[in-house]
Amino acid sequence: MLALGSLLIVIALSFLVVRIGTIALTMTGLSEEVARFQSLSAFSGAGFTTQESESVMNEIARRRIAAILMRAGSVGAVSAIASTILTFVGSEGQTPLQIVVLVFGAGAILMLARSERLNRWATPIIRRGLRRFAGSELHDFAALLHLREDWNVSVVDVEPDSWLAEHTLGELDLQAEGVTVLGIERTGGDFRGAPSRDTRIAAGDRLIVYGKAGHLQDLRQRREQDDRAHKRAASEYRVEKARDRRDDPEPEETG
Repeated sequence: MLALGSLLIVIALSFLVVRIGTIALTMTGLSEEVARFQSLSAFSGAGFTTQESESVMNEIARRRIAAILMRAGSVGAVSAIASTILTFVGSEGQTPLQIVVLVFGAGAILMLARSERLNRWATPIIRRGLRRFAGSELHDFAALLHLREDWNVSVVDVEPDSWLAEHTLGELDLQAEGVTVLGIERTGGDFRGAPSRDTRIAAGDRLIVYGKAGHLQDLRQRREQDDRAHKRAASEYRVEKARDRRDDPEPEETG
């Protein structure tokens, strides 16, 4: 029972550490999916060599977080096992109360690791720690852009026969559909951030776009130039904006 209890504690603590690492990496600008994978990779010592891993190593705050996770993975589990064993050392057998405390303690840690409230509790502490040790201003970009709600950042590949190719952003007028082009990755590796309306889209480009999930899905599924589809999407977006304005509380008059 002692060995099983120690294993439960170690597994629960591992989930908690990886989750906290995920929150910290997300605050440095990584997506939640990438942050979760890199946190698990660093904690487990798997050391996957990917372009995402390089992005972690190129930023000081992310390197600090990865280093802490690596240390926790290499010595944390052993310490947890040792501490658990020492708790029961000297006793000839485990009492029912000790067993209950052990099982419920492991369950409580696991529930905390999976709780959404952990984000609210851990974020201010992690932010202060990273500002102190990494010396950088951190933002939770997923929260700032409401990516955990109905808003998304997505990529649209411009194929040679795409209706997007050989048009300027002004001609496409994607903002009328509620879609903002944040940047363009050119085929040669060049990147243009916050492109202007005069920027021309070419075949082979990748558009980084931001908007509501439904608008982005409609944009990706449109395979050819279709003025009716564009007008329909723009009309639906105008209706959404009008509805949002009606739902917003009117500012109180001051006199």
